[in-house]
This record gives sequence, C-alpha cells and structure tokens, in this order.
Amino acid sequence: MATKKAKKPAKKAAPKKAAPKKAAKKAAPKKAAKKAAPKKAAKKAAPKKAKAKRKPNAAFMKALTPSAALAAVVGAKALPRTEAVKQIWAYIRKNKLQDSKNRRMINADDKLKVVFGGKGQVSMFDMAKHLSKHLS
Repeated sequence: MATKKAKKPAKKAAPKKAAPKKAAKKAAPKKAAKKAAPKKAAKKAAPKKAKAKRKPNAAFMKALTPSAALAAVVGAKALPRTEAVKQIWAYIRKNKLQDSKNRRMINADDKLKVVFGGKGQVSMFDMAKHLSKHLS
C-alpha cells in the first residue's frame, strides 16, 4: 500500500485589483457641415452691473511738501507722491536722462544728483526710495 501524500491545497491567486478605468475620451465635436443653418441673431447683452469705481487710497493722495532739492525738479507746491513720480519721469524724458543701453537706469544731471543722494546713476526701482527721503 502506497501512502498517499497529502497534497497541499494550491494557493489561490490573490484577486487582481481592477485597473483604474481611464477617463473616457470625449468625442471631438463634428465639424459643421458646409451648408449649416444660418445662426440665430444673438440676443442683446443684458446691461452689466455698473462696477463700483475704485477709490484711491487716501495715503497716496495725501499732499506732501517736497524738499528744496526736489522742488528744483517738480516745483515747490505740495503734491501727492504719485504726482511727484510722474513729474520726475516727465523731467527724465524731457532731458533724455534714461540710459540708452540699459533703460532701467537713470543718468542723473546736476538737479537729480542731489535728489539721488549724490549718485550719478540710479535704477528706476530705487528712484522711489530716494524720492521718499525728499517728501514730507
């Protein structure tokens, strides 16, 4: 009599996880036929709500007195910081003080050199820093 060896039960394969479903691609819209029906007239757009006008920040509109050095360029009258910057730029353009190769740099003439702390050339981004020292 031959002894039967007990067979090990076969390992069941772990159930495979379903592959994540790929998003179904939407069919591209079919191109309109050459003889499409004429489009209906577009409805008149409803009047949009009037946007509330932005109010300028009071800190920007506060009139500041320029120093004597800055007054030589923009005038002695008190003016807001924004207006002082505009007038400085007008002066720079009028006297062609913007560097021709690097337009970010401003070449100071005698009047601006005093405002820019004695520097002969200042970056346009540093200009506001120098102006703030001359406005009070």
